[in-house]
Amino acid sequence: IRLEIRLSDMSSTGTRIGDSKGFPVEKRTVPKRPSNKPRLSKRTAMVRELVGEVMGMAPYEKRLLDMLRVSGASADKRMYKVAKRRLGTHKRALKKRDQIKETYGKMRAKAAMASGN
Repeated sequence: IRLEIRLSDMSSTGTRIGDSKGFPVEKRTVPKRPSNKPRLSKRTAMVRELVGEVMGMAPYEKRLLDMLRVSGASADKRMYKVAKRRLGTHKRALKKRDQIKETYGKMRAKAAMASGN
């Protein structure tokens, strides 16, 4: 069997197999696409904060806060588990746990300021 290789069948490297196979073409420069990563706007942040102040905490959030009050720093894993069960994803649970810790920190700071005066 005689193999006939035409120039049009080969790539610039002269191979028909591998990564650089195929017809030799000039590489296009494609512009960078914009990121669709969600960013929190000032308005959304303000609205969420306002809703949090007006509505207070959900029952499961109160439970997380209570866990933190009773167990302190050792409650991390349990808080995560409860939050994960309620919210569904790892990321959301971690975010909620950090949010509750931050809230607790603010509450303690406020209490310390009140007792200091």
